[in-house]
Amino acid sequence: MKKLYDKIHIRNLEVFANHGVFPEETRLGQKFLVSLTMYMDTRPAGSSDDLSESVNYGDVSSFITSYMKEHTFKLIEAAAENLAEAVLLRYPLLNGLTLELKKPWAPIGLPLEDVSVEITRFWHNAYLGLGSNLGDKKGYLDQAVKSLDETRGCSVSKVSSYIVTEPYGGVEQDDFLNACLILRTLLSPHQLLDRLHEIEQAAHRERIVRWGPRTLDLDILMYDDMVMESENLIIPHVEMHLREFVLKPLAEIAPYKRHPVYQKTIAQLAAEICD
Repeated sequence: MKKLYDKIHIRNLEVFANHGVFPEETRLGQKFLVSLTMYMDTRPAGSSDDLSESVNYGDVSSFITSYMKEHTFKLIEAAAENLAEAVLLRYPLLNGLTLELKKPWAPIGLPLEDVSVEITRFWHNAYLGLGSNLGDKKGYLDQAVKSLDETRGCSVSKVSSYIVTEPYGGVEQDDFLNACLILRTLLSPHQLLDRLHEIEQAAHRERIVRWGPRTLDLDILMYDDMVMESENLIIPHVEMHLREFVLKPLAEIAPYKRHPVYQKTIAQLAAEICD
């Protein structure tokens, strides 16, 4: 079921800023209109009548104005994307937002009211598997957790215990150290996959033998309740329900999370495979 959030609206905040493809746009500046819908739970503020339980729309408006004036982007797509991320990072009570950036003075030489870009961005929960069976196994897992938590737009919410497991796939090799974590993230699935590959490469991961030994292996197991398949990414992970070394640590931190395909909780899947 899709989550329903309360909304706070800011409509057509006028900002004079220096964004545009043409030199005169960045030199002279022009007017922009920003509309923002902020998704959050307003019940605590509504019950307490306490501003600290909500997001101050006056402060948000001032932040948007300052950000638009202090940064310069060629495309309004880039301005919208970066502004949305900055607002979500600054105001932790927000679950997501819809931002529309209007450019009423677009220099195209034709009569129009405005040109605008509208985007919606949310925080997501990604469930990741970690493994290592070469070198300093614990050190590689610790560094992966640290690198993820330090990634812009990411925050590690929970990390399971590290468990020793036998290798999977029939290749003779040392035992693995495995774990799972929950990552709160603004990254899309493919952006997150790219970041995981960067962290693996920093740990000198080599992809030589399938299911072979590795310094660090990072997998996206689930991403919210998404079901997707692309050329290089399948969510949920196609074999996670068959792997005890995934289900055991994941059940420790997310026992009641349901697999979006099989509709069983992680605790149920873990009990079944252990039996």
